[in-house]
Amino acid sequence: MTYRVCFVCTGNICRSPMAEHVFRRRVEEAGLGGLVEVDSAGTGGWYEGYGADPRTVTVLDENGYTSEHVARRFRPSWFPAIDLVIALDEGHARELRALARTPDEAARIRLLRSYDPAAGAGLDIPDPYYGEREDFEECLEMVEAASEGLLAAVRAELEERTP
Repeated sequence: MTYRVCFVCTGNICRSPMAEHVFRRRVEEAGLGGLVEVDSAGTGGWYEGYGADPRTVTVLDENGYTSEHVARRFRPSWFPAIDLVIALDEGHARELRALARTPDEAARIRLLRSYDPAAGAGLDIPDPYYGEREDFEECLEMVEAASEGLLAAVRAELEERTP
């Protein structure tokens, strides 16, 4: 049974595609590519059908990640098929909780930085969209730092499912 993770930010052109590509590589490096499916979406549909922000693509490419992407909007009907919905900031988490139709669906929503033990109390990954290149690089660093903890949590979930 495939374990599904969906990263969600505002427009699905900066933070969530970055998280998707970083985490997908972590999953593949861990040998879990056949067991874990990774994708992303936005809370809004302004950029549906467009690629990732060029600055996101540049930072991903320069750091050895894939960057192919088509933006889409998160749909409440997806909840039953997704094991973890990973929000990039508390605003996204609130919007996703409002879309959840059951307590079980709401319980699947987590903040990405909650998987980074060094994050402290500040669990939001700031939106780099209105910033400079350095903001995209900082975003990548935060995503990478949290991805290891997320991978450990997903691995533990997979082990629990194995009889």
